[in-house]
Amino acid sequence: MSDTDFDYIIVGAGTAGCLLANRLSAKASKRVLLIEAGRKDDYHWVHIPVGYLYCIGNPRTDWLFNTEPSAGLNGRSLRYPRGKVLGGCSSINGMIYMRGQSRDYDHWAEVTGDARWRWDNALPYFKRHEDHHLGGDALHGAGGEWRVDKQRLRWDVLDAFAQAAVQAGIPATPDFNRGTNEGVGYFEVNQKNGWRWNTAKAFLRPTCYGRPNFEMWTNAQVSRLLLENLPDGRTRCAGVQVWNGHEMVTAHASQAVVLAAGAIGSPHLLQLSGIGPAALLQQHGITPAIDLPGVGDNLQDHLQIRAVFKVKGVTTLNTLANSGWGKAKIGMEYLFKRSGPMSMAPSQLGAFTRSDPSQPWPNIEYHVQPLSLDAFGEPLHRFPAFTASVCNLNPTSRGTVQIQSAHFAQAPLIAPNYLATDQDRQVAADSLRLTRRIAAQPALAKYQPEEYKPGTQFQTDEDLARLAGDIGTTIFHPVGTARMGRLDDPLAVVDPELRVRDGRGGLVQGLRVVDASVMPSITSGNTNSPVLMLAERAAELLIQAAKTP
Repeated sequence: MSDTDFDYIIVGAGTAGCLLANRLSAKASKRVLLIEAGRKDDYHWVHIPVGYLYCIGNPRTDWLFNTEPSAGLNGRSLRYPRGKVLGGCSSINGMIYMRGQSRDYDHWAEVTGDARWRWDNALPYFKRHEDHHLGGDALHGAGGEWRVDKQRLRWDVLDAFAQAAVQAGIPATPDFNRGTNEGVGYFEVNQKNGWRWNTAKAFLRPTCYGRPNFEMWTNAQVSRLLLENLPDGRTRCAGVQVWNGHEMVTAHASQAVVLAAGAIGSPHLLQLSGIGPAALLQQHGITPAIDLPGVGDNLQDHLQIRAVFKVKGVTTLNTLANSGWGKAKIGMEYLFKRSGPMSMAPSQLGAFTRSDPSQPWPNIEYHVQPLSLDAFGEPLHRFPAFTASVCNLNPTSRGTVQIQSAHFAQAPLIAPNYLATDQDRQVAADSLRLTRRIAAQPALAKYQPEEYKPGTQFQTDEDLARLAGDIGTTIFHPVGTARMGRLDDPLAVVDPELRVRDGRGGLVQGLRVVDASVMPSITSGNTNSPVLMLAERAAELLIQAAKTP
């Protein structure tokens, strides 16, 4: 075996890639290569929880994508953060541990025809890597690599919002991860002792680094997959071509190439390699190797609508962080206790409920924050306020990811197509009304909440849907762009075992996709933890396949 010959090549050292590398390299006879386009996670702001403010929009840790202007957003485009660093999005995300709802996985099983994706069957894969702060039980794991911790702070204004939500008919819940997440409570987070716990720490250090059969390339971007035609007419992925910053090199895989580059990176790389909609590929001078129209289709994301309320007589991060004394207090608390605002996830309090009583299940999620600003990356307001961001958990709008050049370094066109359906616009309007109803409950009255954004002058469905387009922003949950499905589904990109289809009723040999792009439908909550479950199951499938003659 040469220096560039491996059993497995994993493209992307993010959420899925790090877990896959750990599991596949556990057998000493298997050589595993993990390739990451970004740098190592040695930037201090990766590890301090509030550091997401300095990682998003930073070329050291972020791909710096932007979406195409969207009619649903009244012509706006959005910054679209994706992790470009060891640990991927787990190094820059909100750290919220959220599985979604059992119905999400039951739906996956239904559309793929594979009962192994049902909630009851997926649950053991969640538990396998989990280390829950309360220990293990029927629903949670203990002793795994993925730490799930309680937050190390509280705010009076958030406690009051939680009480107001209960008064508005939303039950309190101590655990969002039981298969139903209806209720209001504080999020659990992927932190350990007040530090961010990313997948590089969890699954690579020190385990993989001590294995002689494991190799990792950073600052190395895969430019295309190496496809070959077999004598029996099938197509095989033999390896990858990689730009290491100086030259193109190739690496070969005897068992499998696994794309774990995310819902933007994986479809982009498939298209660059000649796997995708034939007309799109030809438009950019790429000869189609496999005509798969679903590659880059079916993009789904959670759009959050940020309602801001001014308050009086209570501390918020706005007032604390806008004074020298407050900043010093924040820094000292983190330095000596690893708690306080510097240990904050972007959102601390959550709620799952129905946008209107006719909904059959909780269809919206709140992320509530003791702060406010005009837009992400802008300074905090100088008045005390809280933000209640609400998102439609199951949007019906669908977007695309498409190459705009045959050159690997050219970012793809990302068009989420937010608020494109009447149903999504109605949920947005109903959600803003519910937010107002919660803010009007007695529990918040002592703080005299005053709606600052969008403003009480907007009342009709049309007004509120338009305002949602003005103030809505991504919550960074893109999925679905290489979705799994039955072999007779013309838009499915991978089969239920995540093997890439060959467009002729068969499968590409030695090629799988393992990341959020394979989700047929978005999960009802934050998407990081479901990706780990996918990777856990995929690792088992890959190991089983290696044992099959």
